[in-house]
Amino acid sequence: MKVVLAEKPSVAREIAQFLRAGSRHEGYFEGNGYQVTWAYGHLVTLKEPDEYDAAWKKWSLDTLPILPERFELKTVDDKLSRKQFDVVKQLFRAADEIICATDAGREGELIFRYIQTLTGCASKPFSRLWLSSLTAKAIRDAFDKLRPGREYDRLYAAARCRSEADWIVGMNGTRNFTVRFGGQGLLWSVGRVQTPVLAMIVRRDDEIRTFRPEPFWELLTRYRETSFKFTGERFGDESAAQQLLDRVLGQPFSVTKIDKRRERSQPPQLYDLTELQRDMNRRFGLSANATLQAAQALYEAKLITYPRTDSRYLTRDLQREVPQILEQLRPSRPDDIGRLDLAALPFTGRIVNDSKVGDHHAILPTGKLPGGLAGPQARVYEAVVTRLIAAFYPPCEKEVTTVDGQSAAVPFRAKGFRVLDPGWTVLYPRKAKKQDEEKEGDDEDESQELPEFTVGETGPHEPSIRRGETSPPKPYTENTLLGAMETAGRLVDEDELREALKEKGLGTPATRAAIIETLLKRDYIRREKKNLTATDLGRYLIAVVRDQDLKSPELTGQWEAKLRQIEAGRLDSRQFMSEIADYTRRILAGSATEAVDEQRLGECPRCGRPVVKGKQAYGCSGWRDGCPFVLQPTWQDQPLLLEEIRCLLQHRVLIAPRPSRDGGDVILALTDTGHVTDIPLPHREERKPGKARPSRRGKSWGGRKSREDSGGPAKKTKRASRSRTKPTAESTDEGMAKDDAPDAADQRLGKCPLCGGDVVEQKKSFSCSNWRDGCRFVIWKTIAGKRITARLAQSLIENGQTDVLTGFRSKAGKSFDARLKLIDGDVKFEFPDRA
Repeated sequence: MKVVLAEKPSVAREIAQFLRAGSRHEGYFEGNGYQVTWAYGHLVTLKEPDEYDAAWKKWSLDTLPILPERFELKTVDDKLSRKQFDVVKQLFRAADEIICATDAGREGELIFRYIQTLTGCASKPFSRLWLSSLTAKAIRDAFDKLRPGREYDRLYAAARCRSEADWIVGMNGTRNFTVRFGGQGLLWSVGRVQTPVLAMIVRRDDEIRTFRPEPFWELLTRYRETSFKFTGERFGDESAAQQLLDRVLGQPFSVTKIDKRRERSQPPQLYDLTELQRDMNRRFGLSANATLQAAQALYEAKLITYPRTDSRYLTRDLQREVPQILEQLRPSRPDDIGRLDLAALPFTGRIVNDSKVGDHHAILPTGKLPGGLAGPQARVYEAVVTRLIAAFYPPCEKEVTTVDGQSAAVPFRAKGFRVLDPGWTVLYPRKAKKQDEEKEGDDEDESQELPEFTVGETGPHEPSIRRGETSPPKPYTENTLLGAMETAGRLVDEDELREALKEKGLGTPATRAAIIETLLKRDYIRREKKNLTATDLGRYLIAVVRDQDLKSPELTGQWEAKLRQIEAGRLDSRQFMSEIADYTRRILAGSATEAVDEQRLGECPRCGRPVVKGKQAYGCSGWRDGCPFVLQPTWQDQPLLLEEIRCLLQHRVLIAPRPSRDGGDVILALTDTGHVTDIPLPHREERKPGKARPSRRGKSWGGRKSREDSGGPAKKTKRASRSRTKPTAESTDEGMAKDDAPDAADQRLGKCPLCGGDVVEQKKSFSCSNWRDGCRFVIWKTIAGKRITARLAQSLIENGQTDVLTGFRSKAGKSFDARLKLIDGDVKFEFPDRA
């Protein structure tokens, strides 16, 4: 008997259908010599600290660092997962051959290997099924190319290192900062990836909060209905601008030079997951998580290929399939595809590059035409199809014209462009293209249409002065934050440079949405329309984390690069874990309260040079080289003592609370931009990240922790507020991106057939958790007078239909029997054949 393990029930159904294993049993399908079973994402996780050593149950600084000599596994702590694991264990132990069909990538490999190990079958030989699509052809090709499972040992080594490293950093860091700064039961969750991402958001918010706009003046003139600008620098003083204005008033304007050049804008490259999420957020405001869930649902519906990819390229052997896909899509986009010569598509190096395809190629439509898509799924599918078509369209060609002129020897310049051939841009509405422009410094005057000018022409003009102010940085949106995570905090616009930095990004394409959602759930950040901003809780946490390594996007990006080296066999996993242990010890040592060095003031937060005392304030010793840092010795009219100045400069934070003008206590922090900012102490009702239970002596923290320590689902207690959730350690940063089993805390019943989100129990229904993003899926608890139980709803979601049910009642009061069936996400009746 061959046993196939898929990552979730929906994928198992597709594989079982292909293999003609049509006999349904509890937890698996069987037939034709195969048993096809499934996980619910992570069925197995790392043990909690107290399961290694009872002394590690108490939260105390004396027990840190917690570094197990050998990590051990256990099942995820919920009834459904334990039951399914028992099914898999029984099948694995009796199997003649095991086939791994979990998601083809690092985390999918971890899910399978952890299950294989805990079932006691780690020594059994197995094969790897590498799927990029769930169409019958893709499944057939994958079975034809089954590989020995041991060929993926390096992938598993990288996955295991990621899992264990996140457990170590997250668990030690969380306990350390909770014991030191928790106070009254507040639990602080930190981790290898989430903390640098939070630090990026806090830093951007600080830059905006402390920004002081500076006025400037520009000299403009209007000649022949065209706007010209003075070619020199903007003026910081109005009188200087006025002098030049007086000089050109009443003087003629003459054209001195005309330059015309052609510019070609290449079509956008195919999507990887991050670019798809960014595009959906730019154009439609969809969250990264909503886009990922919609893409996952489209993948499971066989409409697109595997979405969790970090490549925007295709392999050479896929070239012959692309014309067939476009031909299959022609009925839905006849005009757009009709402009292409499918027999001679231009496969350039921007589309095909074998060296830039890792686990999976770029996201493609499969060619299957959808039924009735709606909401996020419709938008994501349309975007993927349009992007494939656009890749083969010609470039957009523009004629860019620059006109130089002068008046009284004062130089001016105007720019404009004319579209010669719209090329690929005909596929994108102008409104969408405008929304795509989120770059600072875009010059609106460059888009003006210019009349025909000739060198030497002259005439009257209308000079003027325009006052403006410098603008603060823009808050992060999910689009710009995903871009920053992809490049480890560096702001990069060029595709080529972004591609080079991918290996050092924060997290992976599959996990970035989950990291953002984790920060939102812990109330460290919030959504304000499309923007992501830090809450007081998030600002407080970053203030008390003094260790710069823990907040460093660059260092975290280097860890990710090392995981890729392990995958490639260029780095030993033991060396990586040794470095992680040393890194954790540095975090713990760096957060210990250190005495302030009374022999110096401290270092400048902007440039790192020593700070010196001036006559009225403190400033950077590099002021002659232009460093603007100045620290006033007062805050809100309250004097700052010399030891407080030293503490701010050396530790960047004054933990001792002080009253503010607005009421309430605050702590003071010195930002990276060199400004003192106050952070309110979190009130009791704000403590949403969760509570830990202090020991009776008040010096350590005790009580069982769930996912924070082990990656297992959080347990809900009767005392916990509904809005409070247990924070989790980074041990599940990547695991959270997978579809974990329903747990007792939120009663997840399965995956939404429309968008792939979690279906959860509400007061009157079982509905999709993505209803705020527009998903309409719902199963009412009462249908035609019959009560629908959670078990019945779960069966409907999992199987697409129920058995014939009795007890329905029509509006006329007559009883009837029927099946409930899901058709395009709607619950419909199907009446049994009475013949």
